[in-house]
Amino acid sequence: MACVLPAHSCLGKAGAALRDHGNRGKPMQNWAKSFNYGFSACIRPRTVAELQDAVGRSARIKALGTGHSFNAIADGITAVSLEGMPLAPRVESCGRKASIAGHATYAALGAFLLDNGLAVHNLASLPHISIAGAIATATHGSGDANGNLATAISGIEFLAADGSLRTAQRGDPGFEGMVVHLGALGIVTRVTLDIQPSFDIAQCVYEDLEWDRLCDSLDPIMAAGYSVSVFTTWGGKAGRIWVKRTRSGGDFPEAMFGARRAHGKQHPIFGVDPSNATDQLGQMGVWAERLAHFKSGFMPSAGDEIQSEFHVPRDMGARAIAALLAVKERFSSLVQVSEFRSVAADTLWLSPQYRQDTLSIHFTWVKDAEAVDRAVRVVEDALLPLGALPHWGKVFTPLSYARRFPMFPAFRKLRDEMDPARKFTNAWLDRVLCDDPA
Repeated sequence: MACVLPAHSCLGKAGAALRDHGNRGKPMQNWAKSFNYGFSACIRPRTVAELQDAVGRSARIKALGTGHSFNAIADGITAVSLEGMPLAPRVESCGRKASIAGHATYAALGAFLLDNGLAVHNLASLPHISIAGAIATATHGSGDANGNLATAISGIEFLAADGSLRTAQRGDPGFEGMVVHLGALGIVTRVTLDIQPSFDIAQCVYEDLEWDRLCDSLDPIMAAGYSVSVFTTWGGKAGRIWVKRTRSGGDFPEAMFGARRAHGKQHPIFGVDPSNATDQLGQMGVWAERLAHFKSGFMPSAGDEIQSEFHVPRDMGARAIAALLAVKERFSSLVQVSEFRSVAADTLWLSPQYRQDTLSIHFTWVKDAEAVDRAVRVVEDALLPLGALPHWGKVFTPLSYARRFPMFPAFRKLRDEMDPARKFTNAWLDRVLCDDPA
């Protein structure tokens, strides 16, 4: 049942997310043009041996995925891009697992799995992102029963600082610290994922949800489908419910929690042309064409933007929304859209869902870094008392959180073992992983 993904499917347009600007291949900006990298060089190996040589010759080196982070987590002096290396996808364990190169995008993985009648459990909003980058930052989709994307990883292969390839499987000592790794342990060369038979799903959008209905009915709203999102601009009404249901999930009624069913296609950002969004209106389609909000072959979201996201314990969800509503005048003018999603608990050390179900509260901001930094501090002041934790790949105050992750000491010990010379560090990681954060 194993097969090799056709070359034309490997990375698609995601590889173009790192904008070269003609500077001899040196990556300059993330995909949204809102973060400028500081790399002086970019190495592009085509084999594992070439990658090992590059790591061996570099004092400091950072792997780049598809440039979908909004902070300096992947920044550094020397960049290494793996997009020229083969993906070599395989189906394993009689169809229960699949393995693929870590730099593959979820769009590429999806194409391969669909060809084999298979699926992963969930997708993020954008299928353009690399698997290695997504799991390193605990990126997620939505759904009360769905863990973040890293929870599907059952095996991982790193190129370590000494140039050796190290593998770990679920159940091995330290494995639960290696998956959400912030890029601090090595370069992920290959991953093995839990998979399942392919399934169909449909989505409908419900408009004009009232704030009181959202806060009073948050749990049943988030349980209304396999995956549910609520989009808002923090205006007079809460906004829209996006409900994704499998064939066993039931039909879509004309109204849901006081919101009315939309009979035209919608974009997650209010007022934007919806052509790049995945199909809606209750039309069934394969999981790879419905679980994400955006189609893989098009520019997602708004493009020029900054993103933040915070996760609060699920039982604090309604209180968190109310706390933000109380201060919305101090940040809402900078919001293009916000999204509420539910994520199931896991046991991964640096996951915001470590031993807790969460409500994620996402912000797509306008591209004004100074103003957004001020707005993020307002959001953090409102949410930190409720136990908020950040999305590692987005904008937050990095010195505020280390003590809030109970397994941070264990992760630092793991890092000491895997990268004692700090070959994979940068200034951002030094702040986040410092022994005595402010």
